[in-house]
Amino acid sequence: MQLIFLLQNNLIFFLLCPIFFNDSAQPWQLNFQDPATPIMEGIINFHNHIMFFLSVVVVFVSWLLMRCLLLFNENVTKKAEKWVHSTSLEIIWTILPAFFLIGIAIPSFALLFSMDEIIDPAITLKVIGQQWYWTYEYSDYISLSGESLSFDSYMLSENDIVKGSLRLLEVDNRIILPISTHIRVLVTSSDVLHSWAIPSFGVKIDACPGRLNQTSIFIKRIGVFYGQCSEICGVNHGFMPIVIEAVNLENYIFWIADKLDELEI
Repeated sequence: MQLIFLLQNNLIFFLLCPIFFNDSAQPWQLNFQDPATPIMEGIINFHNHIMFFLSVVVVFVSWLLMRCLLLFNENVTKKAEKWVHSTSLEIIWTILPAFFLIGIAIPSFALLFSMDEIIDPAITLKVIGQQWYWTYEYSDYISLSGESLSFDSYMLSENDIVKGSLRLLEVDNRIILPISTHIRVLVTSSDVLHSWAIPSFGVKIDACPGRLNQTSIFIKRIGVFYGQCSEICGVNHGFMPIVIEAVNLENYIFWIADKLDELEI
C-alpha cells in the first residue's frame, strides 16, 4: 500500500519526467547544468565572478597588444624608443594584479570552506565503487533481522531502457534522497580508483580503496539527476552511470519503509 501511495503522489513527476532530463549532459552543451544544491550555485556564481576579471584582463591586454603593433613599427615611428625601465609602470603592473588576485581569492576561500563543511547530517549514504557498478548503503536504517539497507546499481542495457530514457545513463536501482535535508555521503572503493560525480550537485569525490572520503549534499528541488564515474577505472569505466531521484521527505520515508519490508521477506 505504501508503494502504491508513493506512485500516486509521484504520478505528475513521472509524467513530466522528460523535463527533468535537463539535469543530464546535453549534446553540444557549453554551460553548466542546472544547479540543484547551494554548492553548485556557489560554483556557478564564482565562475561568473572570475569571468568578470578575465574579461577585463583580456580586453586590456588585447588593447595594449594592438596599440603596440599599430604604433610601434618602422612605418609609424622611425626612431626606436630607448627606455628600458619605468618604476611607475612596474609598480602599477605589480599592484593591480595583486588586487585582482585578492578579489578572486576571497570568494574562492569562502566556497572551498563551504564545500568542506559538514552540517549535522540527517541521513548518511555510503557509496562503494566496484568494477563496474556502484553499491549503495543507507547506514541509518536496519531491518528487524539486523540487515542494513543496501543494493547494487547497474547500468541498463539498450534492450532494457524504456522510451524516453537516456542511453548509457539509466540504472536498474536509483538512489532515492529527500530534498531540503542535510545528507552526508561516504565514498570508498573495493578494488580500484573510481570517482562519484554529479554535475548538478557540484559533487565530484574520489573513491579510493582502503580510504573513506566524505562530502555533504543539500538538494533544493525535486528531480532526477545523472552522473558518471569520473576516474578511469578499467575497460568498462564509461558504463558506471549514477542516477539520483530527489523526492519530498514523505515519499522518501515510504520508500525506505518498503525497502525495509522487502528485507524481511
